[in-house]
Amino acid sequence: MAGQGYGARRPAVFCLLVLLLALTGLVGCAEDGTAARTASREIQALLDEHAGALLARDEPGYRAALDPAYAPTALTVYRRLAAVPLDGWSYEITGVDRTGPDRVAVRAELGHRLKGQDRRPVTSARVLDLTERGGRWYLTGERPAEGAPRQLWEQGDVTAVHGARSLVLGTGRDRARLREIAAAADRAVPAVDGAWPEDWARRVVVLVPGSLDAMGELLGEPGDSYRGIAAVTTGETRGGPDGPADRVIVNPDAYGVLGDFGRQLVLTHETAHVATRAHTTPSTPVWLSEGFADWVAYRDAGRTPAEAAPELRRAVRGGEPPVRLPEDADFSFGGDAGTLARAYEGGWLACELVAERWGEEELTAFYRAVGAHPGREGAVEKALHDVLDTTPEEFTGAWRAYVAEKLG
Repeated sequence: MAGQGYGARRPAVFCLLVLLLALTGLVGCAEDGTAARTASREIQALLDEHAGALLARDEPGYRAALDPAYAPTALTVYRRLAAVPLDGWSYEITGVDRTGPDRVAVRAELGHRLKGQDRRPVTSARVLDLTERGGRWYLTGERPAEGAPRQLWEQGDVTAVHGARSLVLGTGRDRARLREIAAAADRAVPAVDGAWPEDWARRVVVLVPGSLDAMGELLGEPGDSYRGIAAVTTGETRGGPDGPADRVIVNPDAYGVLGDFGRQLVLTHETAHVATRAHTTPSTPVWLSEGFADWVAYRDAGRTPAEAAPELRRAVRGGEPPVRLPEDADFSFGGDAGTLARAYEGGWLACELVAERWGEEELTAFYRAVGAHPGREGAVEKALHDVLDTTPEEFTGAWRAYVAEKLG
């Protein structure tokens, strides 16, 4: 029968297919799979020892894992890291790709934690190149995975400044400027703490790269995307309370041209993002996360709406008041600067409206309720109903009237 005949021939055909795939390097046989698992365990053990030597500042132990040709590059990073107060450093292998008879490229998650600052580590995707010689693996290179950020210590020598509530790490910047940033960050923490009653680290880590392009490298994106943006905060909105630690990254060009008030405003805004991270989820619209951070920053600043929202005021007085709350796309850094400014100002005034009409406690409760919703759809609507006893239509109407009142 045809079916029996196919069944009888199938093992041979399958083995031939496996052989062809193995010869082209697309799959390995069972023995290769066992060897790959053994190699993975050996490499993980090597990386664990390597990370332990780094934390212990054991240079001979650290050097033991390095191929001689790679040692000078790796030891440069090792010495730069002496200035960084590390409390954790680890690699977790996520994949091993053979690149030659005795060479592999290892995909791994690097996690590092800063002493006295981080409750949880910061993680980043890395690729490590290794070669096998004499039955032992040696590191021949390490780099960010495609699209992943570089680390500050890969950009140059690191200077660390410890504030009372902050840690500032910089490259290519003098210590006096880093001290100024640490002082502003120290002032930001209690300002945020007074506005956000939830538990958070009450500390902030600020990275100050040497240039706009270097800032882009720390974010894994082109630096031009952040031209004119004084600072950003990294973080994972899906992380929740157990998510990786945040970092505030300063654009030295844009931050440097600000006055004292502007610099303080920027760092307080970014610190608010750090504080609210556990309650900021994919359900949170950008107008709420950015508007709330601006509300915290302006809360005790003594600025009028006209001073704080000049672009939106210009639009209102020009007969073009907003008809809807800002959408996520309006906050694109690479878009129109006027649209971006009006989006921030509109989000701030929406949060200002809630704080003034319903109260500050209701504003923070509204923020938490939106973030706690299982998805974006319906999140704002439900929180408006449950916390503020209103509807999206009523709230938008109230916001438009508020904008006209404050800026008209």
